[in-house]
Formats: sequence, structure tokens, C-alpha cells
Amino acid sequence: MDEALFERVYQTVANRESTYDGVYYTGVRTTHIVCRPSCRARTPKASNVTFYPTLAEAIEAGFRPCKRCKPEAGGKLGPDAVMAAQVDAIIEAQYAQKLTLQVLAESLAISPFHLQRTYKQIKSYSPATKLESVRLTKAQAKLVKSTMGIAEIGKAVGFRSSSHFTAWFSGKTGLSPAEYRSHNRLGACQKTEEANSEQEETLTEQEGAPTKQAGTLTEQKKH
Repeated sequence: MDEALFERVYQTVANRESTYDGVYYTGVRTTHIVCRPSCRARTPKASNVTFYPTLAEAIEAGFRPCKRCKPEAGGKLGPDAVMAAQVDAIIEAQYAQKLTLQVLAESLAISPFHLQRTYKQIKSYSPATKLESVRLTKAQAKLVKSTMGIAEIGKAVGFRSSSHFTAWFSGKTGLSPAEYRSHNRLGACQKTEEANSEQEETLTEQEGAPTKQAGTLTEQKKH
């Protein structure tokens, strides 16, 4: 399993999330037990974990099903949906790499034709569309939240040249990467200024409150 994909799946184990239940199975080498990623048992160290795409493979490797989370009871997904979820996990972890239909198919030991047809039946869109969506989301986040250069961001989301990345990004958003960054950072700054202004107004009102209260007490003494 690719290191980035391993880290992604392991994070759900650490958080006891059900995202990959029925998609991957957690083999704990120190106990020889295989669990669901969401198992409530003590989180194993990453160095002691092997992830398997099927329960059968884990059992063949010498692991016995956990009595607590009962992975043999099956996940919430059918076989085709499990395959589609595995494709999504690979894309989310490896979007910066050159991912083709052939590469995805080889990762799952199935044919490109079967992968494309089955994935589209489950998701209603293609793996290529999913990859572009992930890359666009990641690029937008990096443009707004990081100080990385345009070319650097392009490479980080899978584009070898800055011109190719710029043309692709402009076609998707209607703005160049530089324009998108400028527009969204300006909006963020305006929101921050508005929030600061509201906070200052609140503090001013709070500072004025004791003065009003002191005046009321003075009036009461006069009476």
C-alpha cells in the first residue's frame, strides 16, 4: 500500500471513524487480530499495522477476526461500492501523482474497463472527474491558505508546468490562480476587519457599562 494511502486509512483508525469499514481491514501483527478501522479497541501503533483490502486476505495471512468489532459481519457497502471507495481513497492520497485509469486499475488488480464501468455505475461520474475535483479543491485551499508560489501549487496537485496548471484552473473557475488568490484573500481580510470592528464595538459598550451603572448609583444616593 502507498505510504500516503496508509497514513490516510490509519488516521481513521486512530480516530475510530467508519469511513473505511468494509473497504479496508486492520491487521494488528502483535496480536494477530484483524479489525474494522473503526474498532473501539486500543489503537495499535502504525508500525504494527497492515491493511488488507478484504477480510479473506487478512485471515489467509494468519489473522483472526476481532470479537469486539466483528469484521466478519460485513460492512455497509456492497462489493462494487467497496471498490469505488478504494478508488476514492487512492485518489485522495495520491492526487499529486500521475494517476491514470491504468494506474488505478493496477492498484486494485482489476481491468481499466471494469473499474471505469463499475465506478461510474456507483458514483454517476468517472474516476477522472473525481481526480479533477480533488485537485481543484486542494489547489483552491493552497492558494488561499498558503504562501506557496503558483508553479509550486501546480506541481503539488499534479501538474508539471505552471502554464498547464493556470490554463486548467482558469477553465474550471473562470479565474487565473493569481486572481483567485487575490479575490479570496481580499474577502478573508474584509471578514477579519469586520469581525475586529464588531469586537471593538462590543468592548466599547462593555467599557461604558460601568460608567452608566456608577451614574445610577449616584442618583440613588441623592434620592
